[in-house]
Amino acid sequence: MRLTTIGLLSALTLMFSTAGRAQQPPRPLQAGTPAANGTAIAVPPGYMIGAGDLLSIVFWRDKDMSADVTVRPDGRISIPLINEIVAAGSTPEELRARLTQAAGKLITDPDVTVVVKEIHSRNVYITGNVAKPSTYPMSGEMTVLQLIAVSGGLLDWAKSKDISIIRMENGKQRVFKFNFKDVVDQKRPADNIILKPGDTVYVP
Repeated sequence: MRLTTIGLLSALTLMFSTAGRAQQPPRPLQAGTPAANGTAIAVPPGYMIGAGDLLSIVFWRDKDMSADVTVRPDGRISIPLINEIVAAGSTPEELRARLTQAAGKLITDPDVTVVVKEIHSRNVYITGNVAKPSTYPMSGEMTVLQLIAVSGGLLDWAKSKDISIIRMENGKQRVFKFNFKDVVDQKRPADNIILKPGDTVYVP
């Protein structure tokens, strides 16, 4: 009888202990990792937050401060209690650190996660004599040849030897030349550069 009582008490202790652990809220995932609801996306290497991107800001145990936000054209986001904070031009981890510092003035030991849900800022542009001149999103790395292919290819009257890639760097315009035939014939393969968000390819 004594052994049976001890066994029953041990079982009850284990059951309540397990139930207590189950009630603990799960720790949020780190920036850029898939969320439990599957809404996060894998961010490309070197990703910087930009205007139009949709972010989920999660404060563990502080739901009133958590929010899904879209980065405005001025590069800022609005968070409850914190108000406005600059997000564009930062990595998710850099934004997380900035939010943690700002929230530290309001709550004790804030635990913040930045999840990227949608990317709309990584665009490249192609204009001129191609089949479908337009704005194209970059889901990963994209070369000049790949962008030309996505845009439907060169038109018959395009000046394929005089293609230009226009890039803004530190407020200054930089132009790269691109000879379509030389690149395809592997005479100048290095000219088929990897594009950066904001690049414009012009086909005269």
